[in-house]
Amino acid sequence: MTAFRKTAESFTAGAKTLPQRYFVSPEIFEKEQNVLFSARWVLVGHQSQIAKAGDYFVQEVAGESLIVVRDKGGEVRGFYNVCRHRGTRLCEDQVGHSSKIQCPYHAWTYGLDGKLIGVPNMDEESVPGFDKAEYSLHGVGLALWEGFIFVNLAKKPTPLEEVFAPLAGKFSHWNLPKLRAVKRIEYDVRANWKLIFENYSECYHCPGVHPTLSKLTPYDSAENDLCEGPFLGGFMPITRGKSLTMTGNTCALPVGDIKGEDHARVFYYSIFPNMLLSMHPDYVMVHQIWPQSPERTLILCDWFFHPEAAGVTDPGYNPNDAIEFWDMTNKQDWHVCELSQQGIASRAYQPGPYSPRESIPAAWDREYLRHIR
Repeated sequence: MTAFRKTAESFTAGAKTLPQRYFVSPEIFEKEQNVLFSARWVLVGHQSQIAKAGDYFVQEVAGESLIVVRDKGGEVRGFYNVCRHRGTRLCEDQVGHSSKIQCPYHAWTYGLDGKLIGVPNMDEESVPGFDKAEYSLHGVGLALWEGFIFVNLAKKPTPLEEVFAPLAGKFSHWNLPKLRAVKRIEYDVRANWKLIFENYSECYHCPGVHPTLSKLTPYDSAENDLCEGPFLGGFMPITRGKSLTMTGNTCALPVGDIKGEDHARVFYYSIFPNMLLSMHPDYVMVHQIWPQSPERTLILCDWFFHPEAAGVTDPGYNPNDAIEFWDMTNKQDWHVCELSQQGIASRAYQPGPYSPRESIPAAWDREYLRHIR
């Protein structure tokens, strides 16, 4: 730990929190949408959400409504939620299942692969030169990483496997692609989205804000192995009980091939710009961060478990033990983030110095500024 603390001090020496404008300015918020959320790979879900052909969900990214669907061949595809006829919104429901995508206005119909397959009164005879092949749905860049679905609105995005190369194989033993989401809770937080990342990335605040969490894992025990760039984080030991749950006991089968000391550790990583990945021995928790305005953030929190956990007759399977624990802890975090937003909006606010315990928030700020400037 001595070496770790020296490293943390070197990362935070002279570092201060961001100036006020980054948390309140509409112009900066618009730039973030254009530079970050429109041009980088952003998390929209997990492949288990669309397990069968025809399953789909709709997600808004940087003001664009997107359809994410599994086609008949099992491939996950992404399309703009826009009819090629007169631009009508195609899917109104946030989640659903269908064998086709049909416009509610004039019934133009598309296959799950996006190809136009049905057009009333628009044959070659009535509309000379009309070719259905020219009117497929507009696709969006889509790729999978460890079972998680990412999209990119850029016209020619850097391939995801190239961007995520530093993480290749790092989490493979956690079995992430095969996990199943058991619960989602949506949080509407009256705070800037960057405050969510900064809060997640340190436990300096834990003794006062999270008394229950602090009993299960020491706030000063973090060891980080990713300390610079778009991927940041490390682990904290679970020193009391076997899991971070309301009871302190494990609540499900191990999620993957977890060995040695990792059975008593929780791993926290932020993946720029909108994913928080928390891996426990018996479950995985993922936050999606969606900025709504300079002062408001929508957070989608999903809890994932081993696909066979629910079928095991072991009375120890109790996902609510983990869900209730983190719902409580999340709300504690969101409350202090809202208090931070209120204070930062004051004319009295000035950037303050980061402590050595806040090396990861300082690194996150550097990565953010590298893109936004």
